[in-house]
Amino acid sequence: MRTTHLSAATLLALACASSFAAAPDWSKVSPTKITLFYPGASPLEWITKGSEHGGARAVRKGENCASCHHEETADMGKKMALGQKNEPHPIKGKAGSIPVNVQAANDGSNLYLRFSWKQPAGGAEKMDKDSLVKLAFMLEDNKVPGANLSGCWETCHVDARTMPEAKDDKKTKYVKDGSLASGKFYDLMQWTSKGGKFDGYVADKRVMEGGKALLDAKGERKGDDWVVTFTRKLSGGEGDIALVSGKTYNFGFAIHDDHSAGRFHHVSLGYTLGLDTKGDITANKP
Repeated sequence: MRTTHLSAATLLALACASSFAAAPDWSKVSPTKITLFYPGASPLEWITKGSEHGGARAVRKGENCASCHHEETADMGKKMALGQKNEPHPIKGKAGSIPVNVQAANDGSNLYLRFSWKQPAGGAEKMDKDSLVKLAFMLEDNKVPGANLSGCWETCHVDARTMPEAKDDKKTKYVKDGSLASGKFYDLMQWTSKGGKFDGYVADKRVMEGGKALLDAKGERKGDDWVVTFTRKLSGGEGDIALVSGKTYNFGFAIHDDHSAGRFHHVSLGYTLGLDTKGDITANKP
């Protein structure tokens, strides 16, 4: 009998290949429609300041933003894109909203996320000349105060770069009193149309590297239709939230469309992702 010896590299390649073999048949996974909207200059401080945002009182009572605004995100985005509200520097041609179909599944080892949408009209100044589109999502393990109410807004502050009142052009998103040690952080992953894949986190600052959970992120455009998929291990390393069957996690995502950068993106409200359990988006096993 002939014995075949496989190199370490070959074994690793086979292992990686097997990790992608369980990718779901997306035609059998029901999508959830979430409308991203242009938020203008609406940091967390504006949301919680009762003199300017009527919903601040509701938030203080424990009502989440989506419970009030889920059905009106397109209208909100239109007003801000036109400069009618919370946008001191409106961008000509900026889309007010982007309807996105979100699908999720898991196979007991990996989480799979799929985002699909139509490219809206654009034509504004190219802030990021290298990337037409960037898509990022964040997960949070119910440890950041307010994350269950305002979603990713707990990382969006008035002093962050590109905000009208910012004084430091290097200050990024952050969580107040956030740290990896305390568990008060958001797990962040991003795909860019120029081929970038990032696995990081947002704690006391935003870090775009260091994560070990992201296996793959890829996107494709056919005509005006975009499809972006992520494959993420349920467990990871530093800055990666360990996902457990039966739990729900706070979830939000954003698209930087039409070469936009900084705060000039389209964002979701805060939702929940359930792993084998009910959430606004549910990732069940096929």
